[in-house]
Amino acid sequence: MKIERFEDIEAWKLARKLTNKVYALTRKEEFSRDFELRNQIRAASGSAMHNISEGFDADSTAEFIRFLRYTKRSCSEVQSELYIAADENYITAEEFQGVYDLAGETRACTKGFIKYLQRYAVENK
Repeated sequence: MKIERFEDIEAWKLARKLTNKVYALTRKEEFSRDFELRNQIRAASGSAMHNISEGFDADSTAEFIRFLRYTKRSCSEVQSELYIAADENYITAEEFQGVYDLAGETRACTKGFIKYLQRYAVENK
């Protein structure tokens, strides 16, 4: 499949799904009142999406890869913040695991895309 828009990128689709899940979790009553954590985890999940879309319009493959690496870091940040939410009993163990796994899947997909782009760049030199 040819990628013509950032919306075609599988990692972006997963990041969008992750962001939707995070927003749903942070609407829960207790979680929604912890403004700092709520805003931070929302920003991290949104950053995963945004970095892919921003990188897509980069002027070089190397710059796109740099943005994709930011996406990976944002996924790890979401995972870390989930521990706080769980420790504060804002979310259930099941909710934690579902979103944690989705963040890991998003990170892994992004890593695979980076490897693909690196390979493509070498083959087309």
